Amino acid sequence: MSKMTDFLRNGLAAAAAGVLAAVLLTGAATTAEAGPEQLYVAPWGRDTWPGTEQRPFATLARAQQAVRERTPRMTSDLVVNLRGGTHRLADTLKLTDSAGDSGRHGHRVIYQAYGYGGPRQERVTVSGGCRIGGWRPLATPGGAWRADVGDLDTRQLYVEGRRAPRTALGKGLPGEVRETKTGYVTDSPVPRSWRDPGAIEFAYTLPFWVDARCGVAAISGSGRHTAITMDEPCWRMARALYEEDGEPLGGPTDILGSPSFLRNPGSWHLDRSRPGHHVLHYLPSRGQDMTRAKVVAPALQTLVSGTGRADRPLHDITFRGLTFAHATWLEPGEPAGFVSAWTKYKRPGVKTWLTVPGNVVLHRADRITLQGNRFTHLGAQALEISKSSSHNTVEGNEFTDVSAGGVLLGAVPPDTRGTNTGNRIANNWIHQIGVEHRGAAGIWNIATRDTTIAHNQVNDVPYSGIQSGPDTDRPGTTSRTRILNNRVFRTNQVLNDGGGIYIRGEQGSSFDNGALLSGNVVTDSRQGDFNIGLYTDDATNWVTVRDNVVHSYLASVGGCDEPGRPVRNIRYLDNFWDDTVPTGIVRRPYPGAWPSTADGCGDPKNLTFTDNTLLPPTDSAHACATIRSCATVVTNAPAASVPTLARQALSTETKGTPCTRDAATFHGRPSTKSDARGGGRVSELTRLLAPGDARC
Repeated sequence: MSKMTDFLRNGLAAAAAGVLAAVLLTGAATTAEAGPEQLYVAPWGRDTWPGTEQRPFATLARAQQAVRERTPRMTSDLVVNLRGGTHRLADTLKLTDSAGDSGRHGHRVIYQAYGYGGPRQERVTVSGGCRIGGWRPLATPGGAWRADVGDLDTRQLYVEGRRAPRTALGKGLPGEVRETKTGYVTDSPVPRSWRDPGAIEFAYTLPFWVDARCGVAAISGSGRHTAITMDEPCWRMARALYEEDGEPLGGPTDILGSPSFLRNPGSWHLDRSRPGHHVLHYLPSRGQDMTRAKVVAPALQTLVSGTGRADRPLHDITFRGLTFAHATWLEPGEPAGFVSAWTKYKRPGVKTWLTVPGNVVLHRADRITLQGNRFTHLGAQALEISKSSSHNTVEGNEFTDVSAGGVLLGAVPPDTRGTNTGNRIANNWIHQIGVEHRGAAGIWNIATRDTTIAHNQVNDVPYSGIQSGPDTDRPGTTSRTRILNNRVFRTNQVLNDGGGIYIRGEQGSSFDNGALLSGNVVTDSRQGDFNIGLYTDDATNWVTVRDNVVHSYLASVGGCDEPGRPVRNIRYLDNFWDDTVPTGIVRRPYPGAWPSTADGCGDPKNLTFTDNTLLPPTDSAHACATIRSCATVVTNAPAASVPTLARQALSTETKGTPCTRDAATFHGRPSTKSDARGGGRVSELTRLLAPGDARC
């Protein structure tokens, strides 16, 4: 025992001596690697201060200047700590590699909430909005208030942290209405009483992936005759696009923007009739005190713009723990309006589609990380990563209260080319997006390679949850998309002909480099006419659908094989679904909803169905829970609540300062083989559909 004690004592002494020698010998190296360099920004700071913790900068613009001074000689990460509160941007935070915003020498520039990741992480909002003050009651009856806002132009307003709706009539045109080449005529005199007709906007929410908006140019007439002249070229483009089948566009589903509609508490109107002297009108909700209310109007259209060049991309920057809020998007208010399909829109003289841009944008950017942030109170797409941006990570963020989509990634229209490789979108929570532009997707991936979309939760969205594929065929531009272990539910709350996960176009050149949909749980969207859980639409090619749980949609799988855009080469392996079919769709001799030639679709080719499990349509969730392997798929997807990283990242806004500008089966025989994965299996016509073999 004493020898063992001596051995341990001598060993510890030798180890201590070795540690001491190492410290003495490597002291210089240890000092050089002491940790990241730190800068600090606080709403109460001063830009004349040195940016230390005790004497922080006041603005992100000043902190960016300090970063640019340091990046050429970086020997460690450089961290910009944002103290709690609202950091208002006077202009877009523009990051470029040429100006010195990128990390250097293998290190990163990090913009983060003070205390990020710890129990005392501070709540930080990066805002593009103006705090509106100086409210006073209108002399007219009705309880409305007004505030002078200078030259402010915006399409959104937030009161006490909530999005306030614009004034709206809440119904279509009055009287007997007829559509004309210039707009509408009606036998009702009521529209002539609407004040500020130039601010009025007609909204058209059409059933299938369309939410359009056109402004009113003029309202005229006499007696019981009223003519409404619509903005051009919006009216011409809308009729050309939406009346292709010979049916008239019809009347608007909502009419917005006139102060005459200021009747619903909580609504607002912006009077822009006097340039430079705009006036905001607001009708308070019950109990709101406008002398104290926090009212924020978005002023910027882009909060953060990260842009590199083809030969020098922006790179190695991280944003974490921040709330990006209060940005608008003004283009729908132009004379060309918002003539759209999905979140693509038309402009005169432009042959291709344009895409709703991001309020946070990365172009030609590599190795950018957005982690643990919140994107909210935004007027366009929340986040756009495009124009040859690769190896970026979007993880653990929350996207909510966004006018259009959540995450937009790839070669987006009008671009038809671009190398967007190795991007990862994971562990995000995306919900209540598409507030204004309803054809939005929670995540839209277009023409990328080696993209991973994993462990996200997308729920309560007006159109599709996760969308992957180009708007037109672009062979060779897309490969190896991995859509894994996502939980998607309650999609298509407004628009039809979409789904939980929507795939379109060429996905590769073989199953080896095609798309993989695996481990996803897609449920609960039975409303509408044609909503499909895993929707492989026209031109879909080379997709593997494996180990997913899909139920309580109008159909679990399916799509349309359009003339000249065939659906082919899709294999379905080991999935769990209820295999319902929408009313009016003739069932094929294999699973899913595949419309026939009578519906303008054809016969998909080379579909394989192997070892899929049928769930009862009336109680699919309970049935899945009784099958071990089905329940495992559900367990491996995010819980139907807030994902962990997103929950940790939640950040609410704090007070800012006023701004002066301011039943079916697979139709096969029952199988006698047991389900080795824990439940009974029905037969499913395991077969390969050779070219020409699929039938109506």
